[in-house]
Amino acid sequence: MNAATGLSLAGVAAALAILWANLRPWWRGGRDPKALLPYGAGWLLGSLATVCVGGALGWGAAGIAGLLSKGGDTAVGSLVGTGAAALASRRMGTLTPTGGIVVCLVLVAVLLLFKASGKQDKRRIVGGIITGAVLGFLPGIAAQLGFLPDAANALGAWGESLGNKGAA
Repeated sequence: MNAATGLSLAGVAAALAILWANLRPWWRGGRDPKALLPYGAGWLLGSLATVCVGGALGWGAAGIAGLLSKGGDTAVGSLVGTGAAALASRRMGTLTPTGGIVVCLVLVAVLLLFKASGKQDKRRIVGGIITGAVLGFLPGIAAQLGFLPDAANALGAWGESLGNKGAA
């Protein structure tokens, strides 16, 4: 397995199962975009956590990917008798200090949403975090989501310039 995250094909399959379990009821239901907010908020936090190298969020994202992969490998090995299928991992980019502030604000927003949510939406938020953390390490998905850390960095830089207006 990959030494950085321990990502495996079985872990990705488990994350995709969580994704399917969250999108299927929405698809079969009224397809109200607001119904995706809890899952999407968790997914955004999980994805952004993959670029928080050296911080608690990055450690948690790598841990989630490793745990889900190890559990998936054990389940697949027990069910069909095959070994682990390791996958490469990649990060989306890097965060600047101001981008890190934006990620912290996303964390606060998700925590407030979690606190105000009902039992089912809390599960959706956690499922989104897990899915975002695991899938955010995949090289193909990380390449497609490269705009996320860039957007956080730009938003943080905008906030910094807003705060420094008029400074000598």
